[in-house]
Formats: sequence, structure tokens, C-alpha cells
Amino acid sequence: MTAVDISLAPHHGRAYWAVVDSWSVVRRTLLHFRRHPVTLVWMLGFPIVSVLLYGFVFGNAMRVPGQGDYREFLMPGMFATTMAFGFMSTATAVVTDSGKGVVDRFRSMPMAPSAVTTGRAVADLLVATAELTILAATALAIGWTSDGGLGPTLGGFGLLLFLRFSLIWVGVWCGLVLPNAEAAGGLYAVIFPLTMVSSVYVAPTLMPSWLAPVAAWNPISSTVTATRELFGNPGAGGASWVEQNAVLMAFVWPLVITAVFLPLAVRRFQRLSR
Repeated sequence: MTAVDISLAPHHGRAYWAVVDSWSVVRRTLLHFRRHPVTLVWMLGFPIVSVLLYGFVFGNAMRVPGQGDYREFLMPGMFATTMAFGFMSTATAVVTDSGKGVVDRFRSMPMAPSAVTTGRAVADLLVATAELTILAATALAIGWTSDGGLGPTLGGFGLLLFLRFSLIWVGVWCGLVLPNAEAAGGLYAVIFPLTMVSSVYVAPTLMPSWLAPVAAWNPISSTVTATRELFGNPGAGGASWVEQNAVLMAFVWPLVITAVFLPLAVRRFQRLSR
């Protein structure tokens, strides 16, 4: 992979070369998955195993508010969980590139400064789309359906990708801050409680009174509740304000996360050479 010196092509603007250089980073990331398919198999296989485990092993013991099938309740939560766990892959990839000097090499090349972070974001979104596609196919195979219509269904998947987009910047920032890939693996201790204390597996109304508000205001819960509402699956809604306005908050939370961590990631990247 090579970057093109902007000075050699004065007839093109900086925006053009920013797109070209970003695409070079995207191609590099996708080629990595092609040459190391085990990584992609793990990323796509883990959500499928989780669906089968929670849907069939634990499913009969779980309760759904009102009337409804637990697997239909579960699937929007599993979609959101897959998007949330993806930030660990971003952090691991970034910290690995930093440790091997790849990021420094990019910075020394005549390429657009935004290309590294933008390329990583686009590549991760493409992988996330593949994950959602395979997971949705698995969900359909075990009996999940979306009763909300084509438009709301696409909107639900859009919210899931929006959550993933916002968490990409958390992953980039963590990858630039953490010292090595082993430390990035420790992020599991952060994301696991966030997914468990949410509406992914159990409705907040079924939790203890002191824990229910924490779960309801979890950003992951807003995306889960919003997608359940858009998909027409059981368990959507709730008594609290944040649950009643889940679709709105599924936009607000990712916007807030992006507004905080995108500048932090860019600033950290710019400080690497200092």
C-alpha cells in the first residue's frame, strides 16, 4: 500500500486525496481479514454462538414483559451487543499497529492526516455491516422476525450501525492510549458489565428498583429498546422517560459519544509525534 504525494498532483484538491488515502487504509484493513480469516471467523462466530446459547439454553428460563417469545425479545439485544463489543476489535487493531510502528509509518508518509482514523472507521463499519447481516440471517433461521415493516426495520439497523460508529472512536482513542494488545483485551472488563446491566437480556422493569434506572439510562439500552420498537418485537418501551423516548435517545447517545471521543482520538493521534 502506498500513499500519493499531494504535491505531485496539483490538479486534485486535498479532499480528493483524503478520500484516496482513506480508501488505501480501508483496503489494507480488509486485506488483513483476507489473509487472516481466523480473525474474521471469530468476530462473526462469537455472536452466533451467543445467540444459540442465550436463545436455546437460557431462553426457557427467561421472562419477557407481557406476552412474547424470548428469542424475539433477545435478538435486538444481541445485535446491539455485537456492535458494542466491536470497539474492542478497533482498540486491539489500533494498539497493535501502534506497537508495530505502522501508525508512525503512516504519519511519515505524504498522506492526508485524517486518512488513518477515517479509513479505520469506514473499514470497521463495513465489518459491522457484515456482522449484522450474518447475525440477522441466523436470527431468521431460529424464528426471529421483524414486524415493523421495511422502513422501520432499516431504521433499526441504521441505529445499530450508528452505535457502532460512535464506539469506533472510543476504540481508536483506547488503542492510542493503551500500551499493548494485552491491555486492550482488558477492555472486556468494561464492556461486559455495560451489556449485562442493560435491557439486552432482561427488561429493566424486572430488575431491582435500585438497578433498573441504571440499566434504563445505559446507552446500549436505548439502542436495544429503540430497535425492539422499530422491529415490532416484544419488550419495547417502559415506564421511565428514557424508555418512552428510546428512538430519540438512540440518536442522542451516539452523538454525545462521538462528540466526546472523536476529538479525543484525533488529538491523541496528532500528539503521537511530539
